[in-house]
Amino acid sequence: MGWSAEQTEAVTRGEPGGPGTDTAGAAGAAAEAAGPGPRAAGDGSGEGPRAPVALSPSRAGDFMQCPLLYRFRVIDRLPEKPSPAATRGTVVHAVLERLFDAPAAERTAAGARAMVPGEWEKLLAKRPELAGLFADAVPDGSAADDGTAPAAPDEAAAERLATWLAEAEALVERWFTLEDPTRLEPADRELYVETVLESGLRLRGIIDRVDVAPTGEVRIVDYKTGKAPRPQFAEGALFQMKFYALVMWRLRGVVPRRLQLVYLGSGDVVTYDPGEADLRGVERKLLALWEAIQRATATGDWRPRPTKLCGWCDHQAHCPEFGGTPPVYPLEVRPPDGPVVPQGRMEQI
Repeated sequence: MGWSAEQTEAVTRGEPGGPGTDTAGAAGAAAEAAGPGPRAAGDGSGEGPRAPVALSPSRAGDFMQCPLLYRFRVIDRLPEKPSPAATRGTVVHAVLERLFDAPAAERTAAGARAMVPGEWEKLLAKRPELAGLFADAVPDGSAADDGTAPAAPDEAAAERLATWLAEAEALVERWFTLEDPTRLEPADRELYVETVLESGLRLRGIIDRVDVAPTGEVRIVDYKTGKAPRPQFAEGALFQMKFYALVMWRLRGVVPRRLQLVYLGSGDVVTYDPGEADLRGVERKLLALWEAIQRATATGDWRPRPTKLCGWCDHQAHCPEFGGTPPVYPLEVRPPDGPVVPQGRMEQI
């Protein structure tokens, strides 16, 4: 397919990205519980509590991380606070998608940086509540670290927003050191994909970029605004990419030649070349996950799985591990086959 040398090297270093970075969160989870439709993997639509009908990489990751988190996001649809990191990821993704609207010669780093404020304004127009990310940057009347007079709230918010935009611009600019957009003509950008396996399991997701070589070979590309994980944590990100590869294989009958993760936070490109055996293994894992999700949905038995990631969770007030009580389960519960297992912690799948 003629990949560049920087694209063929798989480099893994740095820290795993924290939750909330480049993920859909509760809005995407709620949409996933709804029926099929364009952009349903992340458009936040839905009509109230209902049993999940499809699986995406993010929601599969939620269930593997903590079944109770999956319930809170997909079934209860509890609200989650927006984060600067996740919002920055949304803006950066939008820039990298729309950059390809321009002719190849006009796809410059300076031009891409200049797009960041505009994409932020577009996002803010759709989600005005995001302005609150910066409004309370410095409490009214608080002294600055250097002992000078405190900045006015509006001034402090403007300064924090400017810093945040500069960070987003730096991520966009770093991408130009990893790929050359003047030599790329993506076949698809922000591609919504959905397929139903023979088992009846519906898989769906949104792929950042699909490249197709003249020879027909397919490359799936995903942008990450965090750092590349250490090797022991890399499998989670690769699982997401293999999920997309499985969907594309089932849709188009061709196994993607390459899966590529572009980590803008650390300037790394990680690649993986899947085979049919890989993707069959992913399919078996997804079927097992879906069976566990269906079982928990029917019985209402959703257990927390405490990890270090709990510190990032917005739902501690509802989690038994933190002394909280989950909301009343909104779905009809039927007894499980066999003896009822009491609620408790969920161990690793």
